[in-house]
Amino acid sequence: MAALPPVGFVPPPLPPGWTEHIGPNGQPYYYNAQTQESTYVRPLPAFPIIPQAAVPPVFAAAAAANKPKKEKPLVKTPIPGTPWLRVITTEGNKFYTHTGEKRSVWTVPDEIKEAVEQLEREEVLKKAKRAREVERIQSEVSDMVGKRKAEEVVPVDEVVVTKKAKVDEDDEDEEEEDDDEESDEEEWQREAAAQLAAEALEEERRKEEEKKRQEEEARKLKEAEKQKGAPQLNMPERVELSLDEAKALFKTLLREKDINPLHPWDTSLPLFVSDPRYVLLPSVSARREAFDDYCRDRARELRQSKVKVEKEMLDPRQEFDRLLKEEVKSTRTSWTEWRRQWKKDRRFYGWGRDDREREKRFRDYLKELGEQKRAAAQKAEADFFALLRESGLAKPGAAWKEIKKSLTSDPRYDAVGSSSLREELFNTYIKAGASEAPAKAQSPESTEQGHSRPTVQEDEEERERRRKERKERAVKERAEKVKAERSKLEAEIDRSKLGLSKEEGELEFRTMLIDAIRDPQVSWDAVQPQLLKDPRFVNSPLPLNQQLHLFHAHVNALREKHLTNLHASFASHAQGLNTPFTTLPVTSLLSSLPVTKLGFDVNQLEHEYEKWQRERTHEARLAFDQMLSENSFVEFWGRLGKIGGNGVDANIKYDDIGEDTEEDQVDMKALAKSVDLNEIIKVLKNDKRYLVFDHVPEQRERWLRDYLSQLQAPTLSVHVPEK
Repeated sequence: MAALPPVGFVPPPLPPGWTEHIGPNGQPYYYNAQTQESTYVRPLPAFPIIPQAAVPPVFAAAAAANKPKKEKPLVKTPIPGTPWLRVITTEGNKFYTHTGEKRSVWTVPDEIKEAVEQLEREEVLKKAKRAREVERIQSEVSDMVGKRKAEEVVPVDEVVVTKKAKVDEDDEDEEEEDDDEESDEEEWQREAAAQLAAEALEEERRKEEEKKRQEEEARKLKEAEKQKGAPQLNMPERVELSLDEAKALFKTLLREKDINPLHPWDTSLPLFVSDPRYVLLPSVSARREAFDDYCRDRARELRQSKVKVEKEMLDPRQEFDRLLKEEVKSTRTSWTEWRRQWKKDRRFYGWGRDDREREKRFRDYLKELGEQKRAAAQKAEADFFALLRESGLAKPGAAWKEIKKSLTSDPRYDAVGSSSLREELFNTYIKAGASEAPAKAQSPESTEQGHSRPTVQEDEEERERRRKERKERAVKERAEKVKAERSKLEAEIDRSKLGLSKEEGELEFRTMLIDAIRDPQVSWDAVQPQLLKDPRFVNSPLPLNQQLHLFHAHVNALREKHLTNLHASFASHAQGLNTPFTTLPVTSLLSSLPVTKLGFDVNQLEHEYEKWQRERTHEARLAFDQMLSENSFVEFWGRLGKIGGNGVDANIKYDDIGEDTEEDQVDMKALAKSVDLNEIIKVLKNDKRYLVFDHVPEQRERWLRDYLSQLQAPTLSVHVPEK
């Protein structure tokens, strides 16, 4: 809490341009009409800084007594032209810190050594100059003190008495008195110097205030002349407003300044802080609260005005049709592509219950667009025929390359978009004109083969009618031909688009099934009401049978995933092939996620376990046979035991098998017979595929014997003739 000023304290006068006012809560604030600045802190006049030499030593001693024990930075001096600072601590130590890299060193870095030396030279010059100034002031004070002592009248008796007293005292007393006199003299000199310095400062301050007052009066006089007749904002001495009224005026200020409600307080503050109404609220927190209220209200108003403008737009159906007319220019436009491009536009989703209704309107518009283009093409062809008829150049035997140059300036020529179509229409027109060569009527005076005059004279209107009919028939045939070709082309395009849309639809349908169906027990009929809420199902181009196929494939995949997890649980509890179901923790298995998802009861769980054990046993049996086929020991001696006679080579010497004996030969068949089943078991007993059938040793031995019996004798060498 701030300390209260002492009783009788008179605050210093306000600087020129500042006025004092009372806020709504009785707290005084200060306003500057020139800078339009407001503050609760009383501005102080610009006093000159007291030199260090004029500071009374009493205050210096008090500051030294209150010196903190902990060493802290005392003076930070920026080194010119570098990002370094020279820091002097409270203990007088000196180090250097880099402001950008946030590192400090006790020694002067090489990169700033010259700059530090230059800075220290400048400081030495400043200290020398300050010392000379202090010496000058002290010499002046000493002269003044000497003059005052010389002017003082000291009685002779007192001097004599004093001297006698001093003579009678001890040497120690004389030294103490001399020291006291010297200290009193020094203290008086310091007080006199401080008083002289204070008087000098006061005189300078008074002159400065007088100068500023004159400048302020001149400026006010000049402003008054400029602003004659202009309305001025006069701040009353005391604003009598309630908190709600002040908040309303503050919000009015924000509206007048058109403060953006999306900008934060710190960004918007410079736009209105200079207005006098800024200080109507008593605290910064109250202003920020009013600012937040304004932002919420203003943002709500802007949203409502935007919604109102959108509601005042045309009918949604008209907006959708206008979007179709502006953006659909070709009958080959795909609904999927067009919907993906415009599905976030308000004109698109503002009309229709769902995409099915919008797609129907889109298809109808494509038909209308096709009819319009066909009608425009027919009109262009009819106008082209009229152009040929009016030009008079399209006569039998005329070449299109010769006459088309004279028709290019007519807009009806450009209305037919294709040059090949123009030539084809020209040829059609020539053929139609040649087939209807007008029959010229014979004159009444002429006669031929005994006839004096013709009996029938064609009517001119009848001939014109027949000619028009032939032309219309030719144009109609041409239009039908073009229409058939266009229909064929559009059908091919639709088929290609259908293939692409079918592939996209299948991918989208699979994604929908992954998002919507996670239960492997669900049926198609049960899940269909849920799928009807998804637009991807409603707008799917896939037929029903393909949808059912994808659905069952997805459900089977879910079931296989949970069965795999269930089999992993079986494997963790059933180490051997002979582990019965009763030894498993059935209760925990029934509450596990795979069993819950699959909906198994105890009987179904047991049935699945037995099925898994059968599959597991079958796989182990296959692995056992593979082990036997991979073992070279079993293969060699099993086959060798099947040979007849004295073995493969009747004359095998012991030297060849690395033994020393008196006999020269060994019967390999007899040697193979010595390798019995026990020797083979000793080789296989460490294989896991053999050990897995420890619970059925008889059956395992039978499998081994069956395997050995199925082995064939080795093929005789090509060098030994068959007997």
